[in-house]
Amino acid sequence: MAGLVLLFGLLFCSTGHTFNLTVKCMQDTTAFLTELEKDNPDQYAVQMYDAFGKLGSDVEGGNVNRAGSLQECVSVKGPGFKGQYCQVFLKQEEVEYFVGICVPDSCDEEEVRTLVVYPFEWGHTSLIPPVPALLISDPSLGIFMTQCISNNITPDLSAVVCLCVCVLMMALPLIASVYVAVDRRRSQREVRPGVDSALLSKTNQYGTLLANGSPNQSKECISLRDTTAAQDSSEERDQGGSTMSRLLQYVHCFSVQVSSVSVFNTSSVGRSYSSLNGIRILSLLWIICGHTVQLSAWSSLDNDKRWRQAVQSSPLYVFAFSGPVYLAVDTFLLLGGLLSAKSLLTSIQRSENTLSLRLVAHFLFKRFKRIQPLHLFIVCLIISLFSLLQRGVFWFMAEDEILNCKKYWWSNLLLINNLFTITDICAPWTWYLSIDFQFYVTTPLLIFLYRLNKYVLLGVAFALLVMSSLAGALITAFLHLPVHQPTTLAYESYFQYYYNKPYTRYGPYLLGVLAGLYMATKKEALLKKQWQAAAGWLISLSVMALLVALAYVLRDVPAQASLTHAVYQGLHRSLWALAVVWIILACEEGYGGFVNRILSLSVWIPLSNISFACYLIHPILILLYNSKQETPIHYTDLNFLYLFLGHLLLTVVLGFALTVLIEKPFLFLRKAKG
Repeated sequence: MAGLVLLFGLLFCSTGHTFNLTVKCMQDTTAFLTELEKDNPDQYAVQMYDAFGKLGSDVEGGNVNRAGSLQECVSVKGPGFKGQYCQVFLKQEEVEYFVGICVPDSCDEEEVRTLVVYPFEWGHTSLIPPVPALLISDPSLGIFMTQCISNNITPDLSAVVCLCVCVLMMALPLIASVYVAVDRRRSQREVRPGVDSALLSKTNQYGTLLANGSPNQSKECISLRDTTAAQDSSEERDQGGSTMSRLLQYVHCFSVQVSSVSVFNTSSVGRSYSSLNGIRILSLLWIICGHTVQLSAWSSLDNDKRWRQAVQSSPLYVFAFSGPVYLAVDTFLLLGGLLSAKSLLTSIQRSENTLSLRLVAHFLFKRFKRIQPLHLFIVCLIISLFSLLQRGVFWFMAEDEILNCKKYWWSNLLLINNLFTITDICAPWTWYLSIDFQFYVTTPLLIFLYRLNKYVLLGVAFALLVMSSLAGALITAFLHLPVHQPTTLAYESYFQYYYNKPYTRYGPYLLGVLAGLYMATKKEALLKKQWQAAAGWLISLSVMALLVALAYVLRDVPAQASLTHAVYQGLHRSLWALAVVWIILACEEGYGGFVNRILSLSVWIPLSNISFACYLIHPILILLYNSKQETPIHYTDLNFLYLFLGHLLLTVVLGFALTVLIEKPFLFLRKAKG
């Protein structure tokens, strides 16, 4: 303790060096250090020193960050100052880490940096000692950043505007819901001549909603509005009731009552491809599990080295950010292509079998409006929520999200954010929405070729599939990329040039379009005998298992271009999609067995209805949890099982809320206007 005081005494008394320290900062720091030197120091000084980050155990396992205690530091009340928590980011050999320190709030970040840097320059014992040479051979430290966490929250104009947008988007459905509830209560109490009680009971049937934006939604909402309008008194209709009736129709379609009943509708009437709901939800669970581990591993694990050693080489962890963990995204792309083909074919049939430019424009614009209200709400939520919350010890990723969304929000609006580098993307997980829409634009062209000549379509599709596979293979070979999702950010080129780019990910979507065309236009069943189905299941499941196993066999990244790695990278996503196509086809033709029974369970339908909102909101929950931690998270299988279940439960609750408040009301409004 005396050495620490002597160090700062040398700093403050030195006359041969100029320091950017204010008198107040010097006085408060001196008071703190002098108090520590006493035999019985004041409690505030003990508390400040106790809040410093200290070296813990299992450094070799990755526990190098010394977070300290944010809450203990900010609760300090010294003589004329308060405690201020700061983080000093250091590098020792190849190891980068940060140390939390507690200093008087009269010192700004530059002054804190000066207090920390001085010992390095003059050879004195440091306020922040390095990791011992026993653990890291080189004791020299390099400091590259200092930041202090302020207790004051000062949102800028963009945060205020985004907060207003979020509040307004949620307030409209809530106000509409209150009106509908009051109107229903009034209607039930009034006795109206000529209105049968059965008709009144129809107000409880707030329309049903098929998954994935079925065209029946507009009919159901219109049916509801017609029923409601029939309850208006003749006096209301005589007083220009047309405008008022239309306004009330919009109010009813905006209400939570309509949206919530549509979410819980499990009727199979009019549904096709019943196995898709189960496939969609199981894929979503896989993604949420992967994100739970990934976002924690990248920010706040205290045993990340041991975690990597455990999961990187074991296929048992393929659902927890290991190996080809995000093949579920390729399943999503496959489903998107299949459903887009089916949707456009249905629209063509309704337009007297004509594929016109107007129909194509309506098809694309409808999709754009389908996804953007909730997507942009999430962007605004990130800017406003993260700007208004008190920063935590591990606030790095949350801070990046705020800055990126304020700077690159327009790329989300235009659905092109996947074309940017991973460090410049607002809400990085929304790259899927952008690439899905970019692929969606190609569906009309593929349908046009199909109507022109089936063999022309097959030729073009084969060429596109080959080019996409070659792009992935060549990029992997020349840039020496891993064939699986990297567990660290060391391979930035993997994300910059390969992972979320349309030229490497088109294969599964294209196969989905082809599968959708075949299944919508086939004249007879493909499978006619049991042995064909058995062979198909054996091949499909074997391909899936082989793709997962090979990712672990090829885990090591070669120093030179590897043909094996390149071929695997170019083909594995499309092969996975083909295997999933088989499962869908087998289930549709009655050869799914217990797999079809599981995938077609009615429980998947409500979850499928809220899956879009769940996908968008779950990373925010994970980021908030990790960013607000006081200490690093310790990875064990049991800990992360509990984390996954907790994140999943909150995701479902908030996903339902966002679905009925944001997604479905704007979807109904669009249908009503269309």
